[in-house]
Amino acid sequence: MHRSRSQRRLHRVSPKGKHVIHYERKRNSEPHCALCKSELNGINTNKNVKGKTLKTNSRIFAGVLCASCAGSVITAASRIEHGEMKINDISIRQRAYVLQMISH
Repeated sequence: MHRSRSQRRLHRVSPKGKHVIHYERKRNSEPHCALCKSELNGINTNKNVKGKTLKTNSRIFAGVLCASCAGSVITAASRIEHGEMKINDISIRQRAYVLQMISH
């Protein structure tokens, strides 16, 4: 049970002066945007929440991209579909999400 790294190890000194290891569950980190690395809003990291709709918002790229990055990906995809832009005009980081939006 303690050989896996699913629990973090806390090195403590007991009142008798012995070095002991306490095991504690790791905290969930806050979710971040895949493009701009800003913290995502509307995502619940509490493990006790039941149901998918309470954990994340229901829009395209929810839980992956922030609202501003998702909006820029959607506008770039629509411009490519209408022929105003080419796929090579977009940055490489956004390209996978734009291609996913076009195929969606």
